[in-house]
Amino acid sequence: MKTADIEAIEVELFVDALRRRHGYDFGDYARASLKRRIAGIAADLGCARIADTIPLILHEEGVLPRILGKLSVPVSEMFRDPPMFRSLRTQVVPMLQSYDRINVWQAGCAYGEEVYSLAILLEEEGLYDRVQIYATDINDQALARAEEGVFPLTSMRGFADNYLKSGGRRSLTEYVHARYGFAKVDDRLKRNISFAHHNLTADGVFCEVNLLLCRNVLIYFNRALQNRVLHLFHDSLARNGVLCLGRKETLAFSDLAGRYETLDAAQKIYRKVPALDDVAVPTVR
Repeated sequence: MKTADIEAIEVELFVDALRRRHGYDFGDYARASLKRRIAGIAADLGCARIADTIPLILHEEGVLPRILGKLSVPVSEMFRDPPMFRSLRTQVVPMLQSYDRINVWQAGCAYGEEVYSLAILLEEEGLYDRVQIYATDINDQALARAEEGVFPLTSMRGFADNYLKSGGRRSLTEYVHARYGFAKVDDRLKRNISFAHHNLTADGVFCEVNLLLCRNVLIYFNRALQNRVLHLFHDSLARNGVLCLGRKETLAFSDLAGRYETLDAAQKIYRKVPALDDVAVPTVR
């Protein structure tokens, strides 16, 4: 049997052990990227082979956070993809202005860069006092860091450039405090953000929301899981709710594609529209 075939068996055993022992199912993750991450986990745990991680998964409770931390790929930056945030300002904010209360779900929030970017945008647009942002992730370590809102000062130059390109109206320095080589997000931006653990592959509807952002997460799932998560998002969105995906993600393949109006094709921003059976038909007299 070829080495590649043996490694494929090891990956399946790893996934099965993680699911059966801890309830986290990565079975529908895209195999190429999953294999790379699992191999990295094995190396991080000091294991010569992926198979050597199985006893650790089964018997070492403390190893789970390290595994989830590697599998969830918490990579982001503030105002990542500035045109998307600019489109939120120009196309989505005017739609939200008519609501007295606005619920937002940032799914797969990683270390919180995009959550705080969204908070800044809504603050500048005069909506933040009406907003509740729910930021969720499967990675508890990432959630803890996100809640702290502390980032390396070396990242701020790139963040500030993204902010200006996204249509920022002030200076990013007004929202952070620099100290000892780190930048800490001002506490006033945290006042309407709740961080919580949520597993997109297993958990149900988190809450009803008017705006849902989940960018560059679905690319790690196979098509079946992508469609299942898109159904979860659809069920979570209120009437006329807005869904924002990553630039390499799409609704086109999903059976839900017809239930959305495209607001910005390039930035993958969609508005949920009522189904025909949801629309009241006027009585003819």
